[in-house]
Amino acid sequence: METDLVADLLARARAGDEDAFGELVAPYRHELQVHCYRILGSFQDAEDVLQETLLSAWRGLGRFEERSSVRTWLYRIATNRSLDAVRAGSRREPDVSSRIRGVVPPEPTSYGEVPWLQPFPDALLDLADTAPGPEAVIELREAMSLAFVTALQLLPPRQRAALILRDVLGYRAAEAADILDTTVESVTSALKRARATLDGNHELVAKRAQPCPPEPGSPEERHLLEAYLDAFSRHDVDQLVSLMTDDVWVKMPPMPYEYHGRDAAIAFLRAIAPPEARVMRMIPVRANGCPASGIYALDPATGTYRALGLYVFGLAGEQISEIVRFESGVMASFGLPRILG
Repeated sequence: METDLVADLLARARAGDEDAFGELVAPYRHELQVHCYRILGSFQDAEDVLQETLLSAWRGLGRFEERSSVRTWLYRIATNRSLDAVRAGSRREPDVSSRIRGVVPPEPTSYGEVPWLQPFPDALLDLADTAPGPEAVIELREAMSLAFVTALQLLPPRQRAALILRDVLGYRAAEAADILDTTVESVTSALKRARATLDGNHELVAKRAQPCPPEPGSPEERHLLEAYLDAFSRHDVDQLVSLMTDDVWVKMPPMPYEYHGRDAAIAFLRAIAPPEARVMRMIPVRANGCPASGIYALDPATGTYRALGLYVFGLAGEQISEIVRFESGVMASFGLPRILG
């Protein structure tokens, strides 16, 4: 945004012009929402904190001293609002059940530690004009991946924020310290510990070594997802497994079960397979930089298709390396209805 325009909008907003304030902050709304999401791990909570951030900015506009850009000032508010939400435990913890209706699942490989995890719609990743700063070392694809966002949730809040500000957004140490209202030494120490923790995250390390996925929207990607739906609807476990990498992950937040590797995936898929095939539909979307689909099953009694959930697929080369199934409650964020006619 040009300097003269910013100055004009600031002056009008300080005089009480809400429209001018809206125009001033509009270029940053999407990236601020993404920032809150990375800290919180929940799309719903990120929306709430974004609104709190903008309200706080509007009310505190008179205290903005213009020592930094409007963007950095907004990041300061958003970061601290998000950290307040984490520390206060204000995140809405889901009602997590350890049971799947009508199913006795096999023993999982592990239990997920982030039941509040939600997917983020790629349609809101409007980041073309907000290239990361020179200090960034993590590319956008990884920085939006479910594995990375999950790993962030396991870091202490201050380490989480320091790593996002420095390695994802590319703020310099002094800028990050100002945003967090701390010292450069404190930011550097927090960043060092956070990097060490992520470097020891086996799932992230393994994903970095995987083959590149097909291009988004390519025939190869579509073929892979269609083959999955076909095998899934026919309960053809052997075909499903043939589409997966040897070290595939199957997850289903908010339920804590996680299955790692083909053998574990086979055991789980056989356990949840209903007694007969179903007619199904798949509505493609994208989430966290990956192909995703709202998956629906035909209800013969009504002739409508009812949502089974949102499935996000991690791809490695020509195979599926991760399947994360979310409850149907997240589908509205992607413009997907609960029932299809």
